[in-house]
Amino acid sequence: MTTHTAEAIRLTDLILETFRLNGRLLAAGDRLTGDLGLSSARWQVIGAITDEPLPVAQIARNMGLTRQAVQRVANVLAHEGIVAFAENPNHRRAKLVCLTEAGRAVLEQVDRRHVVWSNGLAAGLTVQEIDRALTVMRTLRQRLETDQT
Repeated sequence: MTTHTAEAIRLTDLILETFRLNGRLLAAGDRLTGDLGLSSARWQVIGAITDEPLPVAQIARNMGLTRQAVQRVANVLAHEGIVAFAENPNHRRAKLVCLTEAGRAVLEQVDRRHVVWSNGLAAGLTVQEIDRALTVMRTLRQRLETDQT
């Protein structure tokens, strides 16, 4: 019988802690943006198109979400005037999701709140500690992205 290595046991602890952290982050995001009509899911979608419009499938890939989930959120955001769909010069059928002026205004409010919130959350941590955690998380994500099993 194969047994876990010490590293695999600790990695499992990290994975479980990541699940718990993800739940807390989503709940905190909902509290931070709820009065603006955003949930964490909506914030993820508009945050993904801050710099440039993207098709739904690309937003989903970038955020690790399903295309269908992003499409549902984008449709609601479009109905509310936060985003709009535009022609995509690279693909006839895959429209680009773009922030509207109303969307940019909401995102500016979120950004202001996020600065205060993230500064408080980072208090007492060093940049080096955060960088080490980020490196581990990126490495694991990249391994999972290339692992097809």
